[in-house]
Amino acid sequence: MDDKILFLYAQGMSTREIVTTFKELYGADASPTLISRVTDAVIEEVVEWQSRPLDAVYPIVYLDCIVVKIRQDKRVINKAIYLALGVNMEGHKELLGMWISENEGAKFWLNVLTELQNRGVHILVKVNTDSGFSVNT
Repeated sequence: MDDKILFLYAQGMSTREIVTTFKELYGADASPTLISRVTDAVIEEVVEWQSRPLDAVYPIVYLDCIVVKIRQDKRVINKAIYLALGVNMEGHKELLGMWISENEGAKFWLNVLTELQNRGVHILVKVNTDSGFSVNT
């Protein structure tokens, strides 16, 4: 049941819409409290993952941004999702973090790099961006 709630939540449905959908599709009563408990637990896990300590050294870090349409306040808007993908010392790719913003820009990337540093990253040997910009540090 939790996975169905999370799927509907990820589709942008409100708690009220999820309650109605469960009743219509499954004939089951899912209280708003249950739905909030399930979605809140996932949000806590995401926050914990996003703030986890990182390795001190990443030989290569890729910074990218994708713009997606999301539903917010009953309307569809564009949001920028920033991604930092690091290659660790063993050569394995590791998603370092994801951030959401209204639009892409250098100031936001600076905030991302500052957060990575605050989470333990001290050496980035090469940084590549989605615009083709590359920096050797």
